[in-house]
Amino acid sequence: MSIVAEVPSFLQVLSNGLVKRFEPEISPVSNESSSHGYKSKDVMIDSTKSISGRMFLPDTPGSSSHLPVLVYFHGGGFCIGSTTWLGYHTFLGDLAVASQTIVLSVDYRLAPENRLPIAYDDCYSSLEWLSNQVSSEPWLERADLSRVFLSGDSAGGNIAHNVALKVIQEKTYDHVKIRGLLPVHPYFGSEERTEKEREGEAAGYVAMNDLLWKLSLPQGSNRDYSGCNFERAAISSAEWGRFPAVVVYVAGLDFLKERGVMYAGFLEKKGVEVKLVEAEDQSHVYHVYHPQSEATHLLQKQMSEFIHSF
Repeated sequence: MSIVAEVPSFLQVLSNGLVKRFEPEISPVSNESSSHGYKSKDVMIDSTKSISGRMFLPDTPGSSSHLPVLVYFHGGGFCIGSTTWLGYHTFLGDLAVASQTIVLSVDYRLAPENRLPIAYDDCYSSLEWLSNQVSSEPWLERADLSRVFLSGDSAGGNIAHNVALKVIQEKTYDHVKIRGLLPVHPYFGSEERTEKEREGEAAGYVAMNDLLWKLSLPQGSNRDYSGCNFERAAISSAEWGRFPAVVVYVAGLDFLKERGVMYAGFLEKKGVEVKLVEAEDQSHVYHVYHPQSEATHLLQKQMSEFIHSF
C-alpha cells in the first residue's frame, strides 16, 4: 500500500483509497461560562450526513438584547480542518466575546472522500438548521436571524462566497437574512496562472494548491470550475445586486493575497459593496496558528466593527 497524494504534516491519500489526516491539538467544549467570557457546545446539524457544528455563546450579564449570528466555515483546502482544532476554538470563542455575537462553526464533510459541491451543500444546510432550531435551541433564544453573517478562512472563505450565491439563487430561508460576508484569506483559483503564481519561487505553493484542488474538485472538472474560479459563476446582474456587503481580509505575506485582492476587485465591478483589509506583516491564517496574538485581536476588532455596522 503506497501513498498516492500527500500534503506533508497534514494529509496522506493511500493507494487503497483510504485517507490519513494528521490532527493538531483539539479543544473540548465547556457548557459553563469560562474565564474567557464564553461557553461552547457541539451540535448535530444533520446526523444523516455527519454534519456537525460547534456553538460559542458570549456571556452577556445584565443584558437581554438579541445578538447577531456568525456562521463560520473552517479552512484546510476542503480536505482537512475541524471546528475542534484548538486554534479555531480559541479564535472563535474570543471573537464571540469581542463582537458579542453567537457563533456557529460548521464541520462539513471533507474531500477527497466528499468532493465539491458537497462542502457547499453541507454548509448551506447550516442555515436551514438555524431556521429550524431558533425556536427550540436554548442557545439561540437571543439569536437575531435578521443579522446573520457568513465567514471562514482560506477554503472556508471560498465556502462563504459560494453559500451566499446559493442563498441568492435558491431564494430560501427568507427569515435568515445574510447581512454580510467576512472571508479571511479566501482560497480561489483558475486554470490561468496569476503573475505571482508564475514566479519560480512560488512553485512549492502552486504545487500544493494544485494538489488540494485536484483532490477536492468534482471529477472531470478543472480549476475553472465555478466554485474555484469566481469569475465563472452563472449569476445575473439582478442576482449580483442582491449580494450582501463583503469585507475581504488578506495577509501581506500570504501567497493567496493576490487572489484575495482579485476577488475584492471582481465584486466591486459587479456592484457589490466591498472593502479590502490587509494585515501587512502576517501570513496565511495567522489567526488560527496564533489566536492570542495582537494581530489576531485586531482582526477580531475589525470583524466586530463590520458586524455591528448593520
